[in-house]
Formats: sequence, C-alpha cells, structure tokens
Amino acid sequence: MSAVDADVLGVLAGLYRRQKYHLVGAHSAVKRCRWLYESIVHGRACYKQKFYGIRSHRCVQMTPSLYYCTMRCLFCWRIQPRDVNPAFKEPEPPDRWDSPEEIVDGAIRAQLRLLSGYKGNPKADKRRLREAFEPKHAAISLAGEPTLYPFLGELIREYHKRGFTTFLVTNGTNPRVLAQLEEEPTQLYVSLYATDAKGLARLCRPRIAGAWKRISETLGLLSSFNCPTVIRITLVRGFNMDDVEGYARVIGKAEPTYVEPKAYMHVGYSRKRLGFSNMPTHAEVQRFAFQLAERLGYNVLDESKESRVVLLSRLEKPIKIA
Repeated sequence: MSAVDADVLGVLAGLYRRQKYHLVGAHSAVKRCRWLYESIVHGRACYKQKFYGIRSHRCVQMTPSLYYCTMRCLFCWRIQPRDVNPAFKEPEPPDRWDSPEEIVDGAIRAQLRLLSGYKGNPKADKRRLREAFEPKHAAISLAGEPTLYPFLGELIREYHKRGFTTFLVTNGTNPRVLAQLEEEPTQLYVSLYATDAKGLARLCRPRIAGAWKRISETLGLLSSFNCPTVIRITLVRGFNMDDVEGYARVIGKAEPTYVEPKAYMHVGYSRKRLGFSNMPTHAEVQRFAFQLAERLGYNVLDESKESRVVLLSRLEKPIKIA
C-alpha cells in the first residue's frame, strides 16, 4: 500500500467511525440498519422481510470491501474520497486481504456490540432482542463492491456453515467473479442503473473500462444461477426514469426471478452530489414499475411505500427464504 493510499484510508476510517460504522479488520465493516432498530423497538420490518421472509432484527448489514468500488455513483451513500478532498483518489485494493473466517467472526462480534445498547432500552421487545443476539442473515451490501474481495465464494460459504442466509448485492462489473463463485448466495442482487453505456457514465462514473459491457455479461449469467436472482433498479429523478422500454429490453434478456424498482434515497454522502429533488416519490416508482411489469409480462407482487420499492416477478408469489 502506498503512503498516499494509507493517508486516504486513515481519513475515511475516521469518518466511517463517526457515522457509526463498526470497522472489521483491514477492509470490512458492519453498520446498524435502520430496520434493525425499528424491528426491535417498534416491531416494524424492512421490505426484505415483507417480500422474502428474512427477519430484520436478525440481519447483519456488512461489506468485505468498504473502501473499494469500481464505480463512483452519484446516489451512493458511501463516503467517496473526493467528497472529502478533491485531491484524494480512490485507494487501490490491498495486497493482503483478511480471511473469510476473520471477516465473519469480526462481523458477528460487531453486530453483538452494536446490539448491547438495546439491553437498557425499555421499549425494546425482549423476545426480538434475544433473537437478534443470534443473527441469521447477512446482507453483503453495505458499501463498496463485494466482488472485489477475492474470496467471496468462501465468505458466502463461511456464513452458510454458520446457519446464515446470504443476500449478495453487486453492481455487476465483475462477471468473471460471479461466474466462478465457489458457493452461490441465498439470493443474488444485481443493481442496474441505466439502459446503455452513456446513461451509466453520467450517473455512475465507472472507474474501469468497459463497465457497461461487463454489466451486460453479468446479466447474461443470471439464468445460470440456481438461487433466486433480483435486478434492482435504483431510480433517480432527472437521470434514469424515462427509458422504460430500454429497461424492459435489457431485463427481458436476463430473465431474473424478481425485479425491484426502488427510489434513490437522499441519505448519507449522496446529499453532497444530488439534491432532494432527485428522490422520486413512491407514486413515481409505482408508475415506472407498472409500466415495466406490463412490458416484461411480470406480475406486481408487493410493494413497500415507506421504502419506495415495488416487487415484480413472473412468479405468483415470492419465495420465502426464512
């Protein structure tokens, strides 16, 4: 690692800690999801529980590649180095990576630490809190691009060995990694932000050459997976909501189990790059989703108004994971 990268990582680590990220090892992290709190204190669940049956209070939101990504999306809540200092560059991935066992052990410890504060909260539901101390779901999706972690299949396997389900979320720019996974996740999410290379460049600012071609290759792989697959479209008003036909064309070739059109949320460091006006309403997401479903021949299975997301599928009802 260069001295410049070390300096950038030091600054980023400090900022992540201030945002209540629990750093794990050299490049991983866990952060309390809002819905973990809502589930324990108010009995309200996230849309993944509503759609797929996972338990929000038993879910670990984590990443094995906190500082590293192949794109610099305008809507990403992640701290990007240039958000902090225009002279900062994205750090290069490390020469040595932590092992899957180290990451899973550290992630579980971090989750239990962040849960410890709920013991003194009189509003916390005792049964759900007790269950939360035995987490069962790992959302490999917090920040960064997880396919940059070179032992991703082994990481997924390590979670499965411990009785976890896994949700892997990727931007699709590393199709070779997905094609060679030693173990599939319980459910695979591929994020789709545009219908062509020009739209991708405007919204996501790829750091690698041929990003759109790579994403297209990833979409072509989806039918080879045995696990349920999801294409999640992050909708950003003013950028990527007008070409429903284009999305239908791209998604129709991939034939995912589900499609989730979801609104960009004006949170985190994305507020430095986009305005509140770029966040679509749920009504706008619904309109987009219904038009897309009609063109794809998919059913509208469910929705979450609070998360501004709609679930589409050829299935009559979603597969419950847990």
